[in-house]
Amino acid sequence: MTAIVARYSRTAILLHWVIALLILANVALGLLFESFGEDNIRPLIDMHKSIGITVLGLAIMRLLWRATHVPPALPDEYKPWEKIASKAAHVFLYVIIFAMPISGWLHDSAWKAAPEVKMYWFGLFEWPRIGWIMNMDPAVKESLHGLFGEVHESLALILYLLVFLHVAGALKHQFLDKHSELQRMWP
Repeated sequence: MTAIVARYSRTAILLHWVIALLILANVALGLLFESFGEDNIRPLIDMHKSIGITVLGLAIMRLLWRATHVPPALPDEYKPWEKIASKAAHVFLYVIIFAMPISGWLHDSAWKAAPEVKMYWFGLFEWPRIGWIMNMDPAVKESLHGLFGEVHESLALILYLLVFLHVAGALKHQFLDKHSELQRMWP
C-alpha cells in the first residue's frame, strides 16, 4: 500500500518551479554576459534585469499565497533538527529571493547612465528606476552603484549555497531516507 503524500497546492508548485527556473536562467546570464561578446552584453543585461523584476513580482505572489494557504506539514519521520533546518532554509531562501532583485534594482538605479538609458521590462514597457537614488549627487550615486553591485554579487553567492542546501536536503530525504519528498513539490 502506497502512503499518501502531503503535496503543495498547484499554485505553490507552479510558483516554486517558475521562480526556480527564472533564477537559474538569471544565474546563467549573470555568469555568461561577457562570453556573448560586447555587442550582446546590453541586451543580456536588460534580459537579466527583466527576469529579476519578474522574480520579485512572483516572489510577492508566492509570499501572499503562502500567507493565505498553509503548506503541507513536514513528514513525521523528519528529525526535529531537520524540521528546524528546513524552515530556516526556506526563510533564508525567501529573504534572498527578495533581496537579490531589490539589490539589483538599487544597483541599476545608481548607474551613472540610468537617466539616459531607459530600462524596459522585456522590451514591452519602461520599468521605473528608484528615483531618489537616481537624483543623488553623482559621486554618492557612483559609490552606491559599487556598493549595491557588491551586495548583489554577495547575495548571489549566498543564493548558490542555499539552493545547493535546498536541493541536497530534498535529494537526501528522497533517496537516502526513502521519503516521498520530491512528490510533495513535483508538478
